Formats: sequence, C-alpha cells, structure tokens
Amino acid sequence: MHIVAKHLTKSFGSFQATKDVSFEVEKGKLIGLLGPSGGGKTTILRMLAGLEEPDSGDILIHGKRVNNEPPQSRGIGFVFQNYALFRHMSVFDNIAFGLTVQKRTKAQIKERVQQLIELTGLKGLEKRLPHQLSGGQRQRVAFARAIAPEPQVLLLDEPFAAIDAKVRKELRTWLKEMIDRVGITTIFVTHDQEEAVEVADQIMIIHQGRLEQQGSPIDIYKHPRTPFVAGFIGESNPLDDISNLKGFDPDVLSRSKAIIRPEFIEVGLPGEVSYPSAAERGIVRNVFFRGIHWQVEVEVEGDRLFAYRSLELPELKPGTDVHVLIHRLYLFNEERHLILENGLKNDPMPVHI
Repeated sequence: MHIVAKHLTKSFGSFQATKDVSFEVEKGKLIGLLGPSGGGKTTILRMLAGLEEPDSGDILIHGKRVNNEPPQSRGIGFVFQNYALFRHMSVFDNIAFGLTVQKRTKAQIKERVQQLIELTGLKGLEKRLPHQLSGGQRQRVAFARAIAPEPQVLLLDEPFAAIDAKVRKELRTWLKEMIDRVGITTIFVTHDQEEAVEVADQIMIIHQGRLEQQGSPIDIYKHPRTPFVAGFIGESNPLDDISNLKGFDPDVLSRSKAIIRPEFIEVGLPGEVSYPSAAERGIVRNVFFRGIHWQVEVEVEGDRLFAYRSLELPELKPGTDVHVLIHRLYLFNEERHLILENGLKNDPMPVHI
C-alpha cells in the first residue's frame, strides 16, 4: 500500500477531531474524503501532510513511517482551499517555486514548468499574476505548482469550493483526467457527494472524527454499512417505525430502523403499480419536476416519503390517492445491517451486506 494510516487520533483542546482512524490507499488511486463540515476530513489531510501532528497513531508513506518527518521531507504536494498562490509572482514563477527550492538548474526549471503549462492548459498565461486569472485558472496553477517537484502524494483541500457551479463541473473532469495522466496518488477533501462520486476511485466517509466506510462509490451507494452512510449518500427516507409495512417480516423489523431510497419506492394510480397486494395506501402531498423524473412526496401511515416517478406516466396531483409499493429497504439495528426485499413479490430472504 502506498499510504497507510493506523489509529490516528487528534484533539484540539476538548474537541476530538479524529478518533482511531485507520485506512490504506493504493498507489495511483484518487481518493475522496467525504463527509459533513467539521467531521475531521481536513484534520486527516493535514496530518498526512505533516501540518498537524497526531496525538497517537502512525502514518506510513511508501512503507516509511513519517510521523516525525517535516512536511518538506514527506514527498507531498498540497493544494489549499484558497490555493495560496503567491500574489506578486507570475504563473510561471508560482509553478517554478518548488523547483527553485529544490535548487534545480534554470534549464530544468524552464523545461518542467513549460511541460506543466502545456499539461494544465495554461499556455499564454505564463506572465499573468493570480489576480488576472479566473478561479478555474488559479486552481490549475495551484495544481501545477503542487506537482511540479514530482511528489509521491498529492493532497487537495476542497479543491473546487471557491469556483462557481458551471466551472466546478468542468474542473472535476479535468482533475480526474490529469490525475490519470500523471499517475500520482491523490486524496481530496469534499463535502459534496456528487463531486466525490463523479471524481474518486474510492470514497472514505468521515463523520464525527471516525471513518464510517471506505470503498468504491457504487459499493458504498449499494451497500452502506451504517445508518449514517445510508442516509448521507444519495437521497433517503429514514423511518423509525416500520413494523407495519406490507411484505416485510415484523419479527425482523422489530427494534430496527430503516432507510428507504426514493428509487426503492413505486408510486402510482390503481392499475399502474406492480404487485398491488404488496402496496400501501398513500396520499400525494407534493410533486416536483426534476428534469429527468417527477419527485413525489407521498404520505403513508403518517410518514412522508419521497419517490421518483417516470415522466412517461401522467403527472400526479396533490391530494390524489395512490398505491405505494416499497420494493426494498436498508435495515439497521445494534446487531446487524442488511437489505430486505418485499416478501409479497420476491423471495423474503434478507440479503446481508
């Protein structure tokens, strides 16, 4: 493994930022540290970079323990959230900064900087100062400056946070392509799940200082291991009382909480829903147009659920009586977590995850 973190714990006064965090990262992978603000993501990144010292635990990079190594000795490139470009230096000089510190020759610096300017699409901007660049261009300069000294690892703290939505989407694709071409092990912090799912090879979900789950985006989405992950990734409907749902074993449901994704729910008029004997009765409360589908808010036994409905079907109106078929749900209790399929339409055996 290229990066190994073992039992990292860090406190700031009485606040415990990370709690016994352990993970491994393969060489060349692009990893997203994802979670709500204040969960410990940036603290983990700064400990890897050597900008914060863990209270306990070990950090290994390429098999070497680096806890006592200063930042400049760890072979790490760091892109800060605000980019931290040198305001009075040109694009060329910003990118060349780390190479100058390494005391490369002028010829080596010029060759490397020109190579990165071509790679990052900054040709023609070499003499501009940071304030003469757009947000997206500054982000590219920061990226080029970070990888110029050829670090082993690249760390990015919310790299798209300061960029408007349209440019942010373009830069996501650009960043992934750049990482693939450069082949550098990269970890980036984000609280935007769409960003993490689109860009990362693997995601680490961080919540209240703990690593909740690590895996590929699709694995985490389809097989959440904790209620927090199930509720945080994608859209979800949390339910506390699920003992009366049709098609699900009440003995299995007792003492459990469930999370139901909108795509697990089928909402329709009489005759539209498959397996009507397994469906609940509901009332439409709201309907929202979401471009590729309707989002329907429906009330079932006092609970409000959100479901998707195809644009090919008639639009439902608030107040309409409907059938609501819950195909499956995520079930969590203190002993286990599993996926349950509606037993009135499928095999009732639970699928453990």
